[in-house]
Amino acid sequence: MTRRTTGHVSFVGAGPGDPELLTLRALRLLQAADIVLYDALVSAEILALTRAGAQRVSVGKRAGGHSMSQDEINTLLVRLARRGRHVLRLKGGDPAIFGRLGEEIDALRAAGIGYDIVPGITAASAAAAAAGVTLTRRGAAHRLEFVAGQRETGTTVLPRDSAGGADATLAIYMARKAAAGIARDLIAAGRAPETPALVMSDIGRGNEVQLRTDLRGLGKCVAALPAAAPLIVLVGEALDDAACRAFKSQARRDKVPDPGRDDTTGFGERSTSSAK
Repeated sequence: MTRRTTGHVSFVGAGPGDPELLTLRALRLLQAADIVLYDALVSAEILALTRAGAQRVSVGKRAGGHSMSQDEINTLLVRLARRGRHVLRLKGGDPAIFGRLGEEIDALRAAGIGYDIVPGITAASAAAAAAGVTLTRRGAAHRLEFVAGQRETGTTVLPRDSAGGADATLAIYMARKAAAGIARDLIAAGRAPETPALVMSDIGRGNEVQLRTDLRGLGKCVAALPAAAPLIVLVGEALDDAACRAFKSQARRDKVPDPGRDDTTGFGERSTSSAK
């Protein structure tokens, strides 16, 4: 934390959207802030927890449309804090994971404005919990890697040392446009085509969707989801788990055409769940 000046900025992780997954500190700050700058992925249920009279400003950025540029957001944070306001910068998931937190911190540091960071539950953790799987497993997955599926230039991003590493679970964010290419690259790098994959959207919300597949069917699964749905892709042997299949057999689910794997394995299923 830097030295506080007249105003202050709190960066708060909103998690995947379920208010029950907020930290107590996040809730306290939501109910104390003067103004809330929030991203597009923040749910209406969480915004409803802000204190009466607090100003709420959408600064959301989604693929294909930005309400504000990053430079404009940086400038607004500094201007509001210099007016002595307690600003809450509310970000989906965890602010430090693909949330462009570094750029906003840099702007505050340059202006001599104090800030603090409240972590949130990132999509990878929320997806694994909702699906009843583990992200690491002794003897199968010794590493967990957070990967940005696409750069701003449109090129896909895969770590060289993990693409062919069967002992790594990959949590791939922003993978919608690049999913099919990522699957091809992983297979070309040595990953087995039948490596399990899980695609999830709207995690923890009433319209949550889970699609279980493997690398061969990954592109089709992602393409089957609504274009506006926020999603994450998990890939790795830790997901191929009998306990996981038993867990999901107790949940409500609807069958969809298998995108590339024998349905008797427990993958190739589409599950929906009600909000927790």
